Amino acid sequence: MRTPACQIYLISPLEVGGDFPARLEEALSAGPVAAFQFRVKGIDQHAAFALAEPLQAICAAYDVAFIVNDSISLAKRLNADGVHLGQSDGTPDEAREELGKQAQIGVTCHNSRHLAMEAAEAGADYVAFGAFFPTTTKDVEHVAELDTIEKWSFVTEIPCVAIGGITPENARPVIEAGADFIAVSGGVWNHPDGPAAAVKAFNALLALIGPRG
Repeated sequence: MRTPACQIYLISPLEVGGDFPARLEEALSAGPVAAFQFRVKGIDQHAAFALAEPLQAICAAYDVAFIVNDSISLAKRLNADGVHLGQSDGTPDEAREELGKQAQIGVTCHNSRHLAMEAAEAGADYVAFGAFFPTTTKDVEHVAELDTIEKWSFVTEIPCVAIGGITPENARPVIEAGADFIAVSGGVWNHPDGPAAAVKAFNALLALIGPRG
């Protein structure tokens, strides 16, 4: 049986005001993106809700899942497609109770297959491993190894997301190790030729590698 090809999981920059909605639409119009994670820090939920609404509408127009980072309550208020939890943001079963059975729930698991298995047993729909490369998007406390993805993909069907400094130039080993999704942020928003060019470059690489199995 062949495993479906890896897909793009796009993460927002911290600043999503101003012209960012137009930049998001530029990125999504350039090729397939499976999901978009709304990730902002240091603002209250009312302000976050106001910033999220137009981005959520753009994602809906392109049939892209809208995932809220960290906050189960904001995800519920937005009726988002799902939530992504850090290790201190609540548990998958808590999120499931609040968001319902259709919600997509992901959990950051650093470089730990043990944490990933706990998350899966608690009802997570996917787990995220990282960081695989240096990144300026957030402080890196945990460095992940390709072996973690390879072993995880071998023993379970729960999808995994690879995150951390992934660009079109360095993504191939992570994809070939078995990542179901590559989480990309700076690799798209900071691309010298713009977000559309970055999404096209990632999708060209994904198409070249193709399904596994």
